[in-house]
Amino acid sequence: MKMVAPADLASHVGKDLGSSEWFLIDQARINAFADATLDHQFIHVNPEMAKATPFGGTIAHGYLTVALLPYLQATMADMIMPEGLKMGMNYGFDKLRFMAPVKVGKRVRAHAKLLDATERKPGQWLLKFEYSIEIEGEEKPALVAEWLLMYFV
Repeated sequence: MKMVAPADLASHVGKDLGSSEWFLIDQARINAFADATLDHQFIHVNPEMAKATPFGGTIAHGYLTVALLPYLQATMADMIMPEGLKMGMNYGFDKLRFMAPVKVGKRVRAHAKLLDATERKPGQWLLKFEYSIEIEGEEKPALVAEWLLMYFV
């Protein structure tokens, strides 16, 4: 991660912030997410039944892919954060679209661009990032999102 003076955040708007490391989506992670969310739909947790679907096997929950954003962001060498950061928090999404399923055994990674940086109150910076979660070897991304993060400096 790169630390940037808050006054310089606007100069990074529109810039590509690179990609995260690849991350494997395995059945154990999908099952753990199903347990945590109580979403045990067969397409996620039953490989035998899922073989009969158009996907040919189990797929990750869309929200599992979303939930990986903080981790994937943390692995991005070119990601920026404001200097003097005391705390950051999720602020929400302006856009979130699930474009393609993530099949078990696939690897994903995040790609980001800074869309906006606004000081909402003194020391409170709202950053809007465009994220795409790529699926290794596939043309369509798993998701595209405009993710809002509030940083306190």
